[in-house]
Amino acid sequence: MTGMGGEIAIEALTENQAREELARLAGLLKDANDAYHREDAPQISDGEYDALKARNLAIEARFPHLKRADSPSERIGAAPAEGFGKVNHAVRMLSLANAFDEEDITEFDSRIRRYLGLNPEAALSYTSEPKIDGLSLTLRYERGMLVQAATRGDGAVGENVTVNARTIEDIPERLTGAPETLEVRGEVYMSHADFEALNARQAAQGGKTFANPRNAAAGSLRQLDASITAARPLRFFAYAWGELSAPLADTQMDAIIRLASLGFTTNPLTTLCDGPEALLAQYGRIEQARAALGYDIDGVVCKVNDLALQARLGFRSTTPRWAIAYKFPAELAWTRLERIEIQVGRTGALSPVARLTPVTVGGVVVSNATLHNEDYIAGRDSKGGEIRGGKDIREGDWVQVYRAGDVIPKIANVDLAKRPEDAVPYAFPEFCPECGSAAIREAGDAVRRCTGGLICPAQAVEKLKHFVSRAAFDIEGLGSKQVEQFYRDGWIREPADIFTLQERYGSGVQQLKNREGWGEKSAGNLFQAIEKKKAIPFARMLFSLGIRHVGEQASNLIARSYGSWAALIHAMDAASAMEGPEWEGLLAIDGVGEVMACSLVTAFAQKQERASIDRLAAHLEIEDAPRPTTESPVAGKTVVFTGTLEKMTRAEAKARAEALGAKVSGSVSAKTDLLVAGPGAGSKAKKAADLGIETLDEEGWLNLIGAS
Repeated sequence: MTGMGGEIAIEALTENQAREELARLAGLLKDANDAYHREDAPQISDGEYDALKARNLAIEARFPHLKRADSPSERIGAAPAEGFGKVNHAVRMLSLANAFDEEDITEFDSRIRRYLGLNPEAALSYTSEPKIDGLSLTLRYERGMLVQAATRGDGAVGENVTVNARTIEDIPERLTGAPETLEVRGEVYMSHADFEALNARQAAQGGKTFANPRNAAAGSLRQLDASITAARPLRFFAYAWGELSAPLADTQMDAIIRLASLGFTTNPLTTLCDGPEALLAQYGRIEQARAALGYDIDGVVCKVNDLALQARLGFRSTTPRWAIAYKFPAELAWTRLERIEIQVGRTGALSPVARLTPVTVGGVVVSNATLHNEDYIAGRDSKGGEIRGGKDIREGDWVQVYRAGDVIPKIANVDLAKRPEDAVPYAFPEFCPECGSAAIREAGDAVRRCTGGLICPAQAVEKLKHFVSRAAFDIEGLGSKQVEQFYRDGWIREPADIFTLQERYGSGVQQLKNREGWGEKSAGNLFQAIEKKKAIPFARMLFSLGIRHVGEQASNLIARSYGSWAALIHAMDAASAMEGPEWEGLLAIDGVGEVMACSLVTAFAQKQERASIDRLAAHLEIEDAPRPTTESPVAGKTVVFTGTLEKMTRAEAKARAEALGAKVSGSVSAKTDLLVAGPGAGSKAKKAADLGIETLDEEGWLNLIGAS
C-alpha cells in the first residue's frame, strides 16, 4: 500500500521501512527548518511541512522504539547561522501544537479541563489572536532599556540581531514603568503593501526579489549589515514574554494590554473568548477578515487566559499545554474512488483503504485515502449518528479528498450527482481476506477483526515483526525483512521458533549462509544475537507479545506492579474468570482499565496463545522488574490518593509521585504503603485505617516530598 506521493501508508510500514522513513523525514524536516528559519528561503509550503511533521509523529507513535536522537518532533526551528552572535534564551522559545478542525479545539478545551480537574460547566476563558506569518523575535529590556534582541533559533539558542532590531519603528528603545527585567516576544513581519513596494524597488535596482512577505521580513531582519535592515519596512507585533523580574498581570489578556501601555504594538484582533464555542466563532471572524488584513496570517492562536492556570498546565517537550494554533483549512480536491481494498493489521483489524484516481492536493499527488472503518463508509459515526449527511461511500463515487496535517488523506464528501447508476453499497467483508477466518466486530468496537490469530498470515507476520522490534527483543540482524523471509520459507511460525532455529537446522550457519542475503559471518552473528536475547527484562517480554491495548508504557507499569514473570502468570491464571482478588488487584493498578485488563487476561487464558507464550518463556531467562533507585522518600512505595486535593489535581499529584519513583494505585490493599487523603475521603480512608496504613493529608504529603 502506498500513500500520498507514493509514500507507504503508515499502517503498512515494516520496521525497516519505518526506520528508513524516519531517517528520510529527519533529513527533509531539517532541510526545511534550515531553509525557513536560517536561510529565509522556504523550500516547501506550510501545509507540506505540517504533513511531513505529522507523518513523522505518527510513525514515532506506531514505532516508539525507532524514535531518533535527532527526531524532528523534539526540535524547534534551526540552529543559529554563522555570522551572528549566539544568545542563550533564559526561557526557551517553544513552538505550538496544531489544530486543524473544530473537534481539535473542543478536544483542546476538554484536555485542559481534564488536566486541571474542571467540570465541563466550569468557567474557562481563552484569548484568541491571529497567527502572524513572520519571524519570531525576543526583546530583552533591563531597567527599561533595550539591551538585546534575538531570533528564536532552535528554541534554546538564537541569533543576536540587536542592532538590526533597533531599526524597527515598532520596537521601543526605552520603556517607562516596566519590570526591571522584561523579555518581550513577538513577530517581525512585513505588510502586503510594503512587500510589493520593496520587490518593485529591488527589481528596479537589479536586486533580489522575495517570494512572499515572510521571506522578505526574515531576510531583512537577518542582515549582517544593519543599514540594509533599516531600509526595509519591517513591523513588529508583541504577543508574549519570556523572563520577567515581576509579573505583567494575572491574565494573558491583561498582560497584552500592559504591553500595549508600555508602547508595544499588539494585534487589535486579540480577543477574550469564554470557552471553545466563542473561540470557534472568533476563528471564523478572523478567517473571514483574512484577505483584508494587509499582512499574512496562517491561523489563529488560542491560549488559556489565566496565567496561574498556564503555570499549572506547564509544557510538553516542545509545546505548551495551554496554547494551540488552529491552522487555516487544508486544500481540498475531487477525484474518482476506483476501488476499496481491505488490509489486515497485527491485531487482526480490517482497515479499508480508498484507491483513488491520482489527484494533486496541496502540491502532493494523492492516490490513496483512509476510510477508517465500516461505519465511516456507511455514513455513520461510532454512535450511529450521520456523517457527511448520511451519504455512504461506494466504488466509482466522485469524492472530495481532504489533506491537512493528517499523514493519510481522508474522504470529506461524496457528490451524489456524479454517482454511477450501477454503483452499489459497499458490503464490508465478514471473513478475513487473508485467511478466510470469521471477522467479527465486538460490542463497542468500531473495528471488525479477524479471529484467525497466528493462523492468519497477515497477523502472524506482523506479530513476529513486533516481537523483534526495538522496544521488544531487538535481535540484531533479525528485522522485518528477515522475519518475512523466514516466515515465507517456513522456518518460523511463532516467537519460540526463533530460539530453536539453530537447533532445528543443524549448525544453522551452514543452512543459512547459502540463502539470499546471508553469508557465513552474518549467519553466525544472527545466532549469537539470538542467544544473547535469551535473557530479557520482564517489561520487554510482556510488550513483545503484542497483546492488544498493552503498549510499552502499560508493559512497564504492569511489570513494576507484579515484579516477576512468575507472579504475573499466577495472577493471570487466578484472574481468568475476571473476578476475585487477583482480578480486582489488576484493576487497582492505576493506569490499567477494564478494557486493558480484559485483553491481558484473555491473552493468557486462550489455549493456543497461552501455549505459544509458554513455549517462548521456556527458552528464556525473564529478569525481574527493577525497583526504583531514586533516593526520594516515596521511591518504591505504593501510594493511593483519595478525597479532594486542594493545591493540585489528581493528575498532577500522580505525575509528581511517579516522578519520585512511587507507584500510584487506584485502590487500597495490603500492598499500599501510603494513603494521601483530602476532604471527602470515604471508604478508602476507613480501609487504610483498618489495615494500619500510614495516612497523610495533602499538606503532610507536600511536606514529605519537599513541595510545601
